[in-house]
Amino acid sequence: MSLRNSQARGRPIPRDAFAALYRSSLLVALTFVVGVVGYSVLGGEDYSVFDAVYMTVITLTTVGYGEVIDLTNNNVGRLFTTLLLLGGVGAFLNFFTSATAFVVEGHMQHILWSRRMAKAISKLNDHTIVCGGGSTGQHIIQELISTKRSFVLVDTDEQRIIELFERFDQEFPTVIGDATDDDCLMAGGIDRASGIVACLSNDKDNFIVTVSARLLRPDIRIICRCIDERVVSKIRKAGADSVVSPNRIGGLRMVSELARPMAVSYLDLMLREQKKNLRVESVEVMEGSEVADSCLGDLKDRKIKDLLVLAFRKADSEWHFAPEDETKIASGLHIIFMASPAARIELQRLTQG
Repeated sequence: MSLRNSQARGRPIPRDAFAALYRSSLLVALTFVVGVVGYSVLGGEDYSVFDAVYMTVITLTTVGYGEVIDLTNNNVGRLFTTLLLLGGVGAFLNFFTSATAFVVEGHMQHILWSRRMAKAISKLNDHTIVCGGGSTGQHIIQELISTKRSFVLVDTDEQRIIELFERFDQEFPTVIGDATDDDCLMAGGIDRASGIVACLSNDKDNFIVTVSARLLRPDIRIICRCIDERVVSKIRKAGADSVVSPNRIGGLRMVSELARPMAVSYLDLMLREQKKNLRVESVEVMEGSEVADSCLGDLKDRKIKDLLVLAFRKADSEWHFAPEDETKIASGLHIIFMASPAARIELQRLTQG
């Protein structure tokens, strides 16, 4: 895949390009209809509509195999043919000019790119929709790629999308459009997504995305970015499951650097380490899964590489840390663990019903 070529595929089609192609196509069609009607009138009852169509085709294409409708002594018919021929040549020239420009300027490539993106999105399930590829969205995308989680980016800025493709050295499913538009969320597969992250540049747009997503999918998990902490409660009431304030997170990080530098250093190292990409994850044990009703020791016997169980919690109970091997893995149990992406995927497989 050439990232240079992706610039053409990622470019939205200007409305003027569509309008020019549409107008030229309409002009060709109108010219054809005028020709058929005109020859039908000139031929009268002695000739069929098919004869009129044939006459129109050989006139507009300048083939001239021979007249089906005799215009030998029909000056009106000859004048009509002359005007139709001149108008038809102009109409076809305009159409081919618009069509050539449409292809040369990369608009056809964009259509193919958009169809490829739509096909890729249609294959996704339980993915994350990232609304906005700005300063916050880029870090979200980085983490999703590092942990091998499927996602769709929705963003209006074509240049930003191209830069993200280049930064991560890959294309990923993308919808070029406004995330506050329901159609864009539907194009991103919100009906099959497991979660949506609203990280647009202003709180108003994030609020709209939250409301739209909740109306389209009442059961989806919504995470919303909010700068102004005065509107956090409103966004929660609008349907967000969690609201994240970058300023608050930044302040907590700064005081953590001051109070517990070694712990922060360890967590940073875990996040930056590229070979294993260890992360703290969670999973719920489903009824009928392979590990349901077994013990934690049985899970350890499977020797899943890079997996460390940290804690668990039964439904409506407190967290239990450093669980022992005799701990029963009952359905409905939530397990907190540290793992690589491969280990996480394997544990998710074992705990699904």
